[in-house]
Amino acid sequence: MTNWTTAVLGGGPADGLRIQAADRPSAIQVTYPCVLDARPGGVRAPALYTYRLGSRAEGEPLRYGFDGAIP
Repeated sequence: MTNWTTAVLGGGPADGLRIQAADRPSAIQVTYPCVLDARPGGVRAPALYTYRLGSRAEGEPLRYGFDGAIP
């Protein structure tokens, strides 16, 4: 059974975004589409941002912080 928990993302491009996270993941990835000059064969190029669960996360909402070190 999946356990859904409210989570809040802090910092970065999705600062303040509230989501429902399944089974308390240690990291959440957020993507934004990038504009392409040409789209050969349906190619997409999303920008990827990573948020990590705080080490003291207890109760709801879970707090995830932006990890700017992830390329």
